[in-house]
Amino acid sequence: QVQLVESGGGLVQAGGSLRLSCAASGLIFSNVPMGWYRQEPGKQRERELVALITSVGSTTYADSVKDRFTISRDNAKKTVSLQMNNLKPEDTAVYYCSVTYGSVDYWGKGTLVTVSS
Repeated sequence: QVQLVESGGGLVQAGGSLRLSCAASGLIFSNVPMGWYRQEPGKQRERELVALITSVGSTTYADSVKDRFTISRDNAKKTVSLQMNNLKPEDTAVYYCSVTYGSVDYWGKGTLVTVSS
């Protein structure tokens, strides 16, 4: 079955950088768009789309992260990454990797990013 495993979260000071990675298995990775979402810890709000990359490498970003975050993919390794620069306290969240495959939405367990001021 489809599995997504995120890594790379942690604690960083404002202005710092982190790189998140998501390893995918159980799917034809090169054929599908991949997305990064985030959700504030302990909040019931819907997960926010942070960045999306299509199978051919086109990208979309939330306005709040444009020019700071970069999404990329390695189809050979079946990984999607999120480079996060100039992090702000409001970027603090659990970050999830997601894919829709066979009309089913799959999510990883998430990785926590905490940005201190």
